[in-house]
Amino acid sequence: MTIALRDLIKNPTTAELELVARFGMQPEDARRERAFQAFAGTGLPHRRMEAWKWSDFKSALKTLETPGTASSTDPLPHEGALVFRFTPTGFERPATLPDGMRMLAQPAAQAVGGAEDVPLGALAAALAGGGLRPATLTFDITSRDLPRLHFVFDGAGEASFVRVVFIIRNGAAINLTESYLGGAGFTAALMEFSLEADAQLNRTIYQRGGRDEALAVTSMLNLESGSEVTQTTLAFGAKVARLETRAVHQGAGAKLTLNAAYLSAKGFHADITTNVRHGAPACVTRQLTKGAVLDGGKGVFQGKFFVPRKTGQQTDADMQHQALLLEDGAEVFAKPELEIYADDVECAHGNTCGALDDAQLFYLRQRGIPEWQARGMLTEAFIAEALSAADESVCDVLLAEAQAWLSS
Repeated sequence: MTIALRDLIKNPTTAELELVARFGMQPEDARRERAFQAFAGTGLPHRRMEAWKWSDFKSALKTLETPGTASSTDPLPHEGALVFRFTPTGFERPATLPDGMRMLAQPAAQAVGGAEDVPLGALAAALAGGGLRPATLTFDITSRDLPRLHFVFDGAGEASFVRVVFIIRNGAAINLTESYLGGAGFTAALMEFSLEADAQLNRTIYQRGGRDEALAVTSMLNLESGSEVTQTTLAFGAKVARLETRAVHQGAGAKLTLNAAYLSAKGFHADITTNVRHGAPACVTRQLTKGAVLDGGKGVFQGKFFVPRKTGQQTDADMQHQALLLEDGAEVFAKPELEIYADDVECAHGNTCGALDDAQLFYLRQRGIPEWQARGMLTEAFIAEALSAADESVCDVLLAEAQAWLSS
C-alpha cells in the first residue's frame, strides 16, 4: 500500500474501518489501489451526497457482520442453464463451457473506468478476489447459440464482493439471468458489459435480501452501433439496496430497454437508479419502472438521460416511472431527469405516484372478490407491464414471485 488510504475517509465508521482492513489483506496492486481510492474519497455513500440522498449506506451499514437470516431460495430455473455461483468465500462454475464462450478468471484486479462515479462499484473491484474467488471474471462471447447463463449470488458471510466483465463480440448474443439472494451482511457487485456492433444482450435481474442486509449492484453498459440490450429487474429490497445501471450509447442505432419493478414491504428499501448517455446519433432508449410500496417500506427511482449537442442528434428516448403507495406510511422518492443539448431529438419522461383506483376496487368488490384479493389483482396487473419484456423462460417466474409477495 503506497499511501495511507485510511486517512482518505473522514471520520470513518466501524464498517469503513473494516473495509480498509479487508483492503489491506489484498495483494498489493496499483489498479486495485486506485479503485479503492475512488471509494475512499467519499467512503460509504450517505444522504449528503446528492445521488445517494435517499439511499444512505453509511447510516444503514454500521458494521460488517453475518445477518441472522439465511439466503432466499432461488426461484429462477437452473435447468438448461450454465450456472455460476458466488458466495462470500467461494466460486463455482460449470465443468465445461460450450464453443463460442471463453472464460478467464483473473487473480489480479483490472482498471475501472469512471470509478469515481460508482463508489460501491469501485469498492467491489477493489475487494473482489482472494481464496477461490477471482478478482475479475471475464467472459468473451462470440456466438449467438449459447445456453442461458445464470449467476447466483448468495451464502452466509459478513461481506461479498464480485466483479464480472462481459465482452460480446460482433453479432453475438447472450441470455443472462442473475439472482441476488442475500445471506451476506454487505454485498457489492460490479457487472460490466461491452457490446460490439450488432451484439445482443437479454438480461434479467432478481433481487431479494433481508432486513439487516445491504446490497449494491452496479452495472455498466457500453453499446456500439446496432447493438441491443433488454434489461428487466425485479427487486424486493433489503435494509438498503441499490441496483444502479449506467449505460453509454457509443455507436449509431443502438437500442436500450431498461424495465424494472420494485416491491417494498415494511423495513425494506429498494433503489432503482439509472444514467444513460446518448453519445451517438439515432439511438433509442425505452425505460419503464413501476413500484408498489407498503407501510414502512421505501422505494427510490432516479433516472437520467444525457443527450450531448453534436453526438446525440436524432435521439429517441422515453422514461416513465409509476408507483403505487398501497398503505399509509409508504414512501416513494423519485427524480427523473432529462439533460438535452441536441435540437433534433424526441425525448420524454413521466412520473406518477398514487393509490389504487377506488372505482376499480369497487368494480371488483361488487363481483364478490374480497378486498385483499382485489387489491392484489390490481397491483399485479400494474406491475406486470414492467416485467413483460423479460425472456420467456423466466417471465412467468417473475410474475409468480410478485404474486406471492402480494398475497402475503
